[in-house]
Amino acid sequence: MDIQTRRKKQQALMLQMVERKVRSRAQQLYEKRGQTEGQDLQDWFQAESEVLENSILAPLYRRVKNGQTEEPEATEALG
Repeated sequence: MDIQTRRKKQQALMLQMVERKVRSRAQQLYEKRGQTEGQDLQDWFQAESEVLENSILAPLYRRVKNGQTEEPEATEALG
């Protein structure tokens, strides 16, 4: 397995882990509100914010959510 394939698999696993944490926290928020319907997006965004607040995976998660699958390339200053 080449390094790019391995990196993509690792990233996919890390994203799954973050999404599980967000889903779990959103469920907690829903239950805390008495399981009232109609605020699922609010719960999700709050959970996502809380989970990503101190996560080193936040940049990767946001990149993938925004449709960017490639790593940002390093640029060198010229001059």
